[in-house]
Amino acid sequence: MNTDQLTIRVECYAGYRGEETPRRFFMGDKSVEIEEVIDRWLAPEYRYFKVRGSEDDIYILRHDELADRWELTLFQSGKYDGGALSST
Repeated sequence: MNTDQLTIRVECYAGYRGEETPRRFFMGDKSVEIEEVIDRWLAPEYRYFKVRGSEDDIYILRHDELADRWELTLFQSGKYDGGALSST
């Protein structure tokens, strides 16, 4: 079973404190505009962002700062009629 995460390309905005916040990401040729950063948290080796895309889809993006690599770790369709995903 392949458990590799999906590597993506992310465009970020660096705020006044220099912290990068994702604004758009690309999966192959598909571009996803980020409408809202719902949550963000730190882990010892990664930074995580729970975001809402322009079609109300929910994504969790993981940034490996040492390798300078972004990965998509979760996708929830905006058409999903179940309960909201928790970031905890």
